[in-house]
Amino acid sequence: MTKKSILITGCSSGIGYDAAHGLSAQGWRVFATCRAEEDCEKLRAEGLESFPLDYADEASITDALAEVLKRTGGTLDALFNNGAYAQLGAVEDLPRGALRDIFETNFFGYFDLIRQVLPVMRAQGHGRIINCSSILGFMAIRWRGAYCATKFAMEGLTDALRLELSDSPIHVVLIEPGPITSSIRKNAIPQFEKWIDWENSAHRERYDKQLRVRLYESSGPDRFELPSSAVTAKLLRALTARRPRPRYYVTTPTHIMGFIKRIVPTRLMDWLVQFT
Repeated sequence: MTKKSILITGCSSGIGYDAAHGLSAQGWRVFATCRAEEDCEKLRAEGLESFPLDYADEASITDALAEVLKRTGGTLDALFNNGAYAQLGAVEDLPRGALRDIFETNFFGYFDLIRQVLPVMRAQGHGRIINCSSILGFMAIRWRGAYCATKFAMEGLTDALRLELSDSPIHVVLIEPGPITSSIRKNAIPQFEKWIDWENSAHRERYDKQLRVRLYESSGPDRFELPSSAVTAKLLRALTARRPRPRYYVTTPTHIMGFIKRIVPTRLMDWLVQFT
């Protein structure tokens, strides 16, 4: 029996890493991609099929998909868009370059890959496209404006795509995790140092006493934080359900805030998120 195939991005750590190994253990043929070749080498040593895919590089996206199709004979059952990074900083401190870079990876890269995958899925008569969003894809908090913007945009385009494909055999799904154990905070440090002139910011005191402390000094897991396997469990549901849900929440905060956002006015929501 031929294994079902899935292309997963952002597999060097966290959600993507767990998903790649978890689905492989469930009998899927996993193509686990990473931005850096050294991370791909690690995954190959662990028994996975892996090669580079960099969302910010159009040629890399095309080449990675071509490699998948060469290995499968031209088919792909599912795509899990997961790779992303966080750009921390107050909105007024974000230069255009910082926003351009994060959108290239967290947004444009996703849909460039989707556009190239869709003809394959149409030709084979089935497919699942699953985009990893975040609780910050439907609610904003301070210092995460750039990341929130990419996730809000991604959710909007994903919803539109789901509607456009509603009469096709291709299912489009969002997964919205809350706090998950991952390297996203550590990986945000180089981008923060590259783009944010916090010492000359109107928010300098808050940077010094709040954001930089949280960024550089580990205080252990966040409240309600779950391991990456919690996302893998929802991913499996999205892949195997006959009619997958449009959205899968992961973690208690996502469920709570998703409910609250539907019933409370904006000013009350603004007050509540001060405590996040």
